[in-house]
Amino acid sequence: MSVHPRARGSRGGRGTAAAALALAALALTGCSADGQSIDLVAPASAPVQESPAVPRSEPAWIEIPRIGARSSLVPLGLNPDRTIEVPSVHQPMQAGWYQYGPTPGETGPAVVLGHVNGDGQDGIFARLRELRPGDEILIGRQDGRVARFVVDRMAQPPKTGFPADEVYGDTAGPELRLITCGGSFDHSARSYRDNIIAFAALTGLVR
Repeated sequence: MSVHPRARGSRGGRGTAAAALALAALALTGCSADGQSIDLVAPASAPVQESPAVPRSEPAWIEIPRIGARSSLVPLGLNPDRTIEVPSVHQPMQAGWYQYGPTPGETGPAVVLGHVNGDGQDGIFARLRELRPGDEILIGRQDGRVARFVVDRMAQPPKTGFPADEVYGDTAGPELRLITCGGSFDHSARSYRDNIIAFAALTGLVR
């Protein structure tokens, strides 16, 4: 799996991360040779009562109860060609977060990437397409607090039309994006044709 946004990454702060990735066009590819077709119906956005931002603290783990997903989070940077790194396809159950953007809980869109599959096995986000508005996402932070996000909408854009502004653009409050591969499999390109994206907003700190 590879990611193809060209970025001018800079750490922290609303605006800096958005500027870094505003022109990015994300494409997660090479997940598996096992193709499948997914028609994701995105329900109407659910109203989410957003919580105020909290100071920067790197994330340690992610848990998504609805789909039984839990993983530590490894920091992801930029490749030499300025595309975003992804976790190793040989460790498909490992999720990662883009370390040059906001951390989960800061103002702006924190971004978490995970494989749908790899090495013939399901990946950490194999069931991401099943999320619906109102579902909970928990992210443990290095400061010991747990940020609770609630999904407000789902999207399945083609990789050729990745909504970079929606994913990476400035937001008024703390938000989260979960991204993986989806849609039908292009055997000639050895990649999925779409991305699955969960959009979520911070609703508070728990535990």
